[in-house]
Amino acid sequence: MTCAFVKPLVDLSNTMIQLIHGDCIDEMEKMDAGSVDLTVTSPPYDNLRTYEASLQWNEDIWKQVLEQLHRITKQGGVVVWVFGDATIKGSETGTSFRQALYAIECGFNLHDTMIFQKTASGAVGSQLCYWQSFEYMFILSKGKPQSINRIRDVRNKTAGSFGTRARINSDGSQKKPNRHSVAEYGIRTNIWQYHIGRNGDDQNDHPAVFPEKLASDHIISWSNEGDTVFDPFMGSGTTGKMAKELCRNFIGIEKVEKYYQIASDRIYSHNRVEQATIAEFFDS
Repeated sequence: MTCAFVKPLVDLSNTMIQLIHGDCIDEMEKMDAGSVDLTVTSPPYDNLRTYEASLQWNEDIWKQVLEQLHRITKQGGVVVWVFGDATIKGSETGTSFRQALYAIECGFNLHDTMIFQKTASGAVGSQLCYWQSFEYMFILSKGKPQSINRIRDVRNKTAGSFGTRARINSDGSQKKPNRHSVAEYGIRTNIWQYHIGRNGDDQNDHPAVFPEKLASDHIISWSNEGDTVFDPFMGSGTTGKMAKELCRNFIGIEKVEKYYQIASDRIYSHNRVEQATIAEFFDS
């Protein structure tokens, strides 16, 4: 008999929040097909952390997770899969690439391979390599993404001036350049840099806190207000907190009771209504 604690759907300023304490595969199997617009998650990294000795993580598990994510993702929906490889005997495992390729087998498009660059060194990894300072952010889409809101926050050095934009015809010849005004800000690249230290609301007992701005930037980029955002490895609840602040619905699953409570307190502490009573469900 398995036990799952579920916070019922609660309407918080027109935002629906549902938090589930249980195993993500078991709980995803109960979800309706095509019910999620965007998933922003960071699964366990090659057993680099024990997560309160609750973790069972291997190829069979992550394949089931990706299969279920494809099933519950809407056509046009996106999964942001943030992952880093372990280093064994001085070299990386390459699990990240195997996961990305299996996601393609499941039916996802590898829409973009993005980089999460850290402002400080990450895990050393190996004395035979350079210090690790980034993780992969695979953008997996189910068909063409329905929402693409590219962030413009890169200041153009020539803002306010006029430039020319050359265009190429299908036969390879060049069209006549057109003159245009240079905007103050341009679209950022697919390498995103974030501070990985703990500060403010990020101070909690979870061993792998997700940068809040990383979560919010992806939510802004790949969804719209009123969409449903999902995190099957909810952890300390960063994705849920940012989804709520950005007026998205949120569904989160967390297996470890300690982290589930941290996430619950963190997400609901910013609301003007009292937390809903936890409902208990038993499945044979």
